[in-house]
Amino acid sequence: MKITFEPIWFDSLGAKSSCAYVETPDIKLIIDPGVAALQPSFPASEEEKERWKEEGRRRIKRALERANLVVISHYHYDHYLREEPEIYRGKTLFIKDPNEYINRTQRIRAVKFIEGLVQFYSNLDIIDFFDHPKKRRFPDPLKNLSLATRRDYGDYTKRKRELTEKGRNWFKKLKEAWNKWPKVREIELKEIRLLFPEKKRFTFGNTTVRFTGPFFHGIEFSRVGWVFATIIEYREGGKLRKKLIHTSDLSGPVIEDYAQWIIDEDPDVLILDGPMTYMFGYMLNRINLNRAIENAVKIIKNTNTRLIIYDHHLPRERKFREHVKEVFNAAKMHNKRILTAAEYLGKIPKVLELN
Repeated sequence: MKITFEPIWFDSLGAKSSCAYVETPDIKLIIDPGVAALQPSFPASEEEKERWKEEGRRRIKRALERANLVVISHYHYDHYLREEPEIYRGKTLFIKDPNEYINRTQRIRAVKFIEGLVQFYSNLDIIDFFDHPKKRRFPDPLKNLSLATRRDYGDYTKRKRELTEKGRNWFKKLKEAWNKWPKVREIELKEIRLLFPEKKRFTFGNTTVRFTGPFFHGIEFSRVGWVFATIIEYREGGKLRKKLIHTSDLSGPVIEDYAQWIIDEDPDVLILDGPMTYMFGYMLNRINLNRAIENAVKIIKNTNTRLIIYDHHLPRERKFREHVKEVFNAAKMHNKRILTAAEYLGKIPKVLELN
């Protein structure tokens, strides 16, 4: 087994994060090294939540010391540490492209993050890495979602169409912004490299690290923007020996085409975030929860994946197992290990420990 991985910090350990450390004979890579305190409704005191967040930060920083490659799938604060540029010294950072398939808030965060690194590691300014914007075409991301767009939504169909139309209007306005913003170039300085890896692959000896194009962060045209997923493969003698996928924030996955992509990839290890059941009835409705459950069950049934870390978003409320019981039942039926990060480490998820 030439790929080893370690869950550094996840929601089940007491703070928002999906930080994983992955090592092969060729690379030492950390994915989404960020952490944030759990939501106000989480059944613990503010002091406890702050303490778990700081513990997560310490563990992430220790793992960063080992890593030479860093992946940042998007610019939510639970996915990257932003105020300590020194922790990225000597590393190559694969970061979400700040120029396209990104919402306005994350664009601002991305530029600020890059600016901080440039100023810390050089005497340059970020404007030295700006290009004049050029008119570009940005395909409608729904065109790649044939399964989701063909799905029968029953009584929800009319509402789904309304939401899709609103989403397309939002996307149209974002495209106009992407064509006006100065384009940030990839950056290579003496002590740090910043690369935009979407739809690219990088080879290190017998290890390949691949990145998807932009995926919706949750449902179609989710206003929080886009993420990318990471695939790590190790080959020996030209033969694939092991594959690991870190999905980032796909919320289930709630979109059928993303589930099919995972099935087609057929990883040995899958790090999968779950639906936001703590927001059920508010930002998560029954239709989309059912989609996320059905898609996770399909992944279990149709892959050879033996281990699924099913965490992030999901273990933020006490009844998360009950809400997605079909997923855990399918895993048991098909002899698959599906665990929160805490359980993988031999611990009880914090939300259940408190109960």
